Amino acid sequence: MAAMNSLSLLRASLSVRTLKFIGASNRIPQTAIFPLIRRPLQFRRVISSVRATSDEEIAARAAAVDADSGAPTIFDKIISKDIPSTIVYEDEFVLAFRDISPQAPVHVLVIPKLRNGLTELGKAEKRHEEVLGRLLYAAKIVAEKEGVSDGFRVVINSGPSACQSVYHLHLHVLGGRQMKWPPG
Repeated sequence: MAAMNSLSLLRASLSVRTLKFIGASNRIPQTAIFPLIRRPLQFRRVISSVRATSDEEIAARAAAVDADSGAPTIFDKIISKDIPSTIVYEDEFVLAFRDISPQAPVHVLVIPKLRNGLTELGKAEKRHEEVLGRLLYAAKIVAEKEGVSDGFRVVINSGPSACQSVYHLHLHVLGGRQMKWPPG
């Protein structure tokens, strides 16, 4: 709390000094001032997201250790119905179900029913072309079913640096709110 108050005071102080500086000299272009204003805001964002990012990174590194072990993943258990899920779409090759920790009003995971060595997109081979196409087409069907076909995002995290936490290729279909750019 004290850090946030200090940060707010710093930002306010910097803004006041910047405005005085602008008033004193009209010859300085505004583009020279923006880096001064943005720096505290970026710092605040970093502070608020460090813990969540750190936890995600730790989980991703831990998951990567067993990525190629061939052991069943949580998604394999959902496919076999050992773990319940809310299924949104299913066909012979693909299963789509709601994420248990949604990051948007619509957050559905789309997975291949057969992993076949496809633990992450970075390990895709020529033989995976068909299933990759089916996954993207299923994402489009999910968006239609969920009523977000006018605007949705498809995300694939590949590897620990991208915070992939389950090594069974999966697509996140996100929608139902305004997406921001850049992501991440």
